[in-house]
Amino acid sequence: MTVFKSGDLVVLKSGGPTMTVDTVNTDIFDDDKITGILCVWFVGEKLQRVRFDPGAIEPAPSIAPAVLEKPPPAAREAPAPEATGEYQAVLDDMVDAMNLPAEAPASRVAPKKPKPAQASKRGAVSGPTIIAGVGGSTIG
Repeated sequence: MTVFKSGDLVVLKSGGPTMTVDTVNTDIFDDDKITGILCVWFVGEKLQRVRFDPGAIEPAPSIAPAVLEKPPPAAREAPAPEATGEYQAVLDDMVDAMNLPAEAPASRVAPKKPKPAQASKRGAVSGPTIIAGVGGSTIG
């Protein structure tokens, strides 16, 4: 049986991502008896952490050191390739829809909500005056 230590790269025998051994758990009465191996790996930006039985994992296939090195900063921050054709047209339409000019046609602008009546300086409410008369008729 392979002896694992913290920092070793491992994979499940059934397949899966390359993981890093975090901790090797041993029996409280026998340090030579391994009871579990805590492995960690990333899925996107989320750290995953699971304890595996030692018989379920094996050393990861060796990878050339050049592959393990991070690409230079310029390569990591390179802009995405330019969009072309129909995809570019869709992107342009989306940008246009999000950046409507101030003089946009009324059909593309959301209707304005009416403002509630406001009190004037003298305390009276401005707006149409409605007076209810006898018999339910209104004058205004």
